[in-house]
Amino acid sequence: MLAVPVPPAGAAEARETAGAAAAAVPAVPVTVPALNGWTPGTGHYTYERGTRLVADGRAERRVADTLADDLRAAGHGTVPVVSGGARKGDIVVDVSPGRAALGKEGYELRAGARLSVTAATETGAFYGTRTVLQLLAQGDRLPAGRTVDVPRYEERGVGVCACYVHITTQWLENLVRDMAYHKLNQLLLELKVKSDAHPEANTWGYYTKDEIRRLVALGEKYHVTIVPEINSPGHMDPWIENRPDLQLTDSDGDKQPSRLDITRPEAFAYYTSLMDEYAQVFTADSWHMGADEYMLGSDFAKYPQVLEYARAKYGEDATPQDAFIDFVNRVHAYAADRGKELRIWNDGLTGANTVPVTAGTTVEHWLNVATKPSELRARGYPLMNAAYALYLVRGGFHSDTKGLYEQSWDPRSFEGEKLASREGITGAKISLWPDNGRSETENEVAEDTGPALRHVAQATWGDPHPDATYARFTARAAAVGHAPGWRDLTRVPVANGTYTFRSGAARVTAEVGRTPDGYVTLKTADGCLEVRGGKLTLNVPLQPGIEVSEQACDAANTVQRWQLAPARGGYRLINAITQMAVSVSDDGRLVQYPPDQRPSAVWQLTTA
Repeated sequence: MLAVPVPPAGAAEARETAGAAAAAVPAVPVTVPALNGWTPGTGHYTYERGTRLVADGRAERRVADTLADDLRAAGHGTVPVVSGGARKGDIVVDVSPGRAALGKEGYELRAGARLSVTAATETGAFYGTRTVLQLLAQGDRLPAGRTVDVPRYEERGVGVCACYVHITTQWLENLVRDMAYHKLNQLLLELKVKSDAHPEANTWGYYTKDEIRRLVALGEKYHVTIVPEINSPGHMDPWIENRPDLQLTDSDGDKQPSRLDITRPEAFAYYTSLMDEYAQVFTADSWHMGADEYMLGSDFAKYPQVLEYARAKYGEDATPQDAFIDFVNRVHAYAADRGKELRIWNDGLTGANTVPVTAGTTVEHWLNVATKPSELRARGYPLMNAAYALYLVRGGFHSDTKGLYEQSWDPRSFEGEKLASREGITGAKISLWPDNGRSETENEVAEDTGPALRHVAQATWGDPHPDATYARFTARAAAVGHAPGWRDLTRVPVANGTYTFRSGAARVTAEVGRTPDGYVTLKTADGCLEVRGGKLTLNVPLQPGIEVSEQACDAANTVQRWQLAPARGGYRLINAITQMAVSVSDDGRLVQYPPDQRPSAVWQLTTA
């Protein structure tokens, strides 16, 4: 805000003069990310009844159609999309390839008698409309002015391990919408898609292909590229726990269910067949193979066959690490033949190899190891900052967003090294991992993720420190709110009280109590309903068919939390952590099953 001179006068007169002067100074519009520049104009723009979206070309029409959907979802009414001349109050979308200075994602916004968004590409115009939505979320009257807003980094993202512990598609859809609203453009999903080719791998945690197709379509609509990951050759247990023939065997003869045997051609064929299946539902031009923590601190010497394989292929000077890099490079070649670029984590690049990683492989740097970011850049590898400082781990480390903001953290700050230039750095992302799957519910994770998401959006798009304090930055985020169409998943559809649940012959009487994170507990005369038993994965009972039993009530026990999901004729009862629904077995027991394996019970509720 400009300083306002106050003439020597009485206090009341001084306050009046200062107030009038301040009112005459146009405000800088509030957005996240903050606008990279704003030149104030005279007057204002008003969104009102009669506003139209003017779009003359196909690209413009697609952007305007999405904006119309979002305006309606945000409560701004139904706005027609038209072509032809603009009039006062209209919003104009214009894609002009000649505006090359705006780049692939930048845009110009002008506010006056009308509001106009101009970009060189459809994506740039789309991001301009995200700014429009954020401004209208704060009121229908905008200050006149102009901005040219261009991102500093190409990749601005979020990584989610929806592996092992299932994350609902509703939660992921909310994430995609909020990412786009804040101009984030890449979602890495480590997940399991239910396999037709390998049904033995379909342990719970998977998504159906139709679920992924719908999510990918939403991402395409909102310009969020969804990059799939099947981590390999380590962390393969979700895929090979029932395939001992593909598991790496140590010198004592013990199978390692999380480690793929990279010396076996059958293992490579298995992994690439999964890549082919994922290509049926994912459209991204990137493939992430993970490639982290293959040995998990163990010595390659426990696996002499790995060294033998490396020497047979690369000579007597080869190291066991060369066999690992060989697997990475073979996956790179396979992906490249199918028009996809490869991405890997950095921790496997310890410098103990003589075989280099294939040029063009994007390295996502999260851990400080011997091979530094500067060395990777010097060798020409595209480098993304996925620093551990940006992690949010269920049951573990949580990013100190306030501290990072106050340090003016930006994507040049890697674990162990800060680079002087952003050249060759593709961008940065936050990462969500479920090390203890029951320590937090999805709704709690969403609450934790919000500040970090907005911070990385700011740090990758523009000035990493647009406000003098973190409190002011969070106030900026609060003013903008969530994306249109974002759904509040903490709503409970019934009031607290005691109900009788009926599904066919099954009957349960329980006291329903809302939890702070938006689920319910179900307390019967004998305790609280909980899923307990079977094999635990990340401390979660993820086996289908496990019984729902009554246990001592514990407010901190997340497996005692349930979602009442409206269904035709009543409600489905879904566990907040396992994300399996309650079914009634043939002998009348309550058991959990994935919805595509056994029909979920539909419960009718009556007040007890």
